[in-house]
Amino acid sequence: MMTMHNAPRRALALLLAFSPVLGYPDEVANRGQEILDKNRQAVVTVQVVLKTSYSKDGQTTSPTETRFELTGTVIDPSGLTAVAGSGCDPAEFYRKVVPGYADYKVQSEITSLKILLGDDTELPAEVVLRDKDLDLAFVRPKVAPVHLIPAVDMAKCAPAKALEQVVALNRLNAASGRAYSACAERILAVVTKPRPYYLHDGTSEGTKLGCPVFSINGDIIGLIVMRVGGALVDDYRENAASIIIPATDVLKAARQVPPVENHAANKAQPDSARPQK
Repeated sequence: MMTMHNAPRRALALLLAFSPVLGYPDEVANRGQEILDKNRQAVVTVQVVLKTSYSKDGQTTSPTETRFELTGTVIDPSGLTAVAGSGCDPAEFYRKVVPGYADYKVQSEITSLKILLGDDTELPAEVVLRDKDLDLAFVRPKVAPVHLIPAVDMAKCAPAKALEQVVALNRLNAASGRAYSACAERILAVVTKPRPYYLHDGTSEGTKLGCPVFSINGDIIGLIVMRVGGALVDDYRENAASIIIPATDVLKAARQVPPVENHAANKAQPDSARPQK
């Protein structure tokens, strides 16, 4: 039975028991800040101008021009950047998930592509490889950059487990001052077939396709892309999911990128990302 005499002592013991939780900074916040500080310059904005026209039953619409921005992850100091393929060509994504959309013949062409670095330097770029199975597109500056660009080391990767806390990095839009953001998420499931990938909770508006995802220890886990299922259904959300593809798959795909003709840019590539002969 607690008496008035020992109540203060019990209260002090209870306070001390909980003091590690109350008194120490949030470990996820600290680690997340370290990951953001180390890798933010490798998260870039990719500005796209897309010209699109539609044809059906012999009728073709006039081309329309759409401007939008994607989040990209620089994976090589020469400026090679990975983005979600479905972001580069939204029409291809809609054709797979929206019933009736496949009845239209869609012609799309990227008329302008730029990589916007952290200091707002604009680098005219081009798509050098697409991997539809992985929903990846690789973008590279048309002219080798004067200086090496900070890049995520995709070779320093780690697998993830269900319920593991992870950190996704992003660069926000112009309305948000193009600020860099970090979001703590959790792995919901580890899928092994038909190819390995991770499902994440993706609850934050600051997390988009193309964002890199890191373990709390700072190792890269993979990139966020879109996965499309099999049969078309009326609600496309039942046929598509935002997933994280492992960094090993990104690195393997990057090795298929044609070599850089410009000697200076080719010299900047590390062996891990340079295409293998």
